[in-house]
Amino acid sequence: MLLNDVLRRLRFALSLDNAATIAIFKLVDYELEESYLSNMMLREEQEGFLPCRDKTLWLFLDGLIINKRGKKEGAAPPELKSGQRMTNNDILRKIKIAMNYQQDDMMKILRTAGFPVGKGELTALFRKPDHRSYRECQDQLLRNFLQGMVKTYRPDAKDKSTN
Repeated sequence: MLLNDVLRRLRFALSLDNAATIAIFKLVDYELEESYLSNMMLREEQEGFLPCRDKTLWLFLDGLIINKRGKKEGAAPPELKSGQRMTNNDILRKIKIAMNYQQDDMMKILRTAGFPVGKGELTALFRKPDHRSYRECQDQLLRNFLQGMVKTYRPDAKDKSTN
């Protein structure tokens, strides 16, 4: 799934405008220019489109965790290593932490999107990659989870993030 889509859908679900998004980046000491953010929000086919890098989304999600849960004393959040790519599992895990979701909350959100999953399937997404029961989060599940968040937090809004 395109990282720009993840950022766009999260912003829409949580009703974050440019100022709120930039403030979230500032929580992790990252200065993001509004013009750069605006260009990341464009569609691929639109002129001026800039792809969202893994590190940019990683920092946004870390900032969202701080915004929703508060700054954790002591250790700084782990950084994305050079050359490391974000997986859908990483994205889902960070959203889960930021929004303080429990397993039942996540299952409800997926049911809201018309994409029910079992507890075992959901649990497998949060295991370590070397665990025998680990499962990779596919784009379809992540897309439906984000859609379920939109339906949960903005039930009356037409989803402009996918148009």
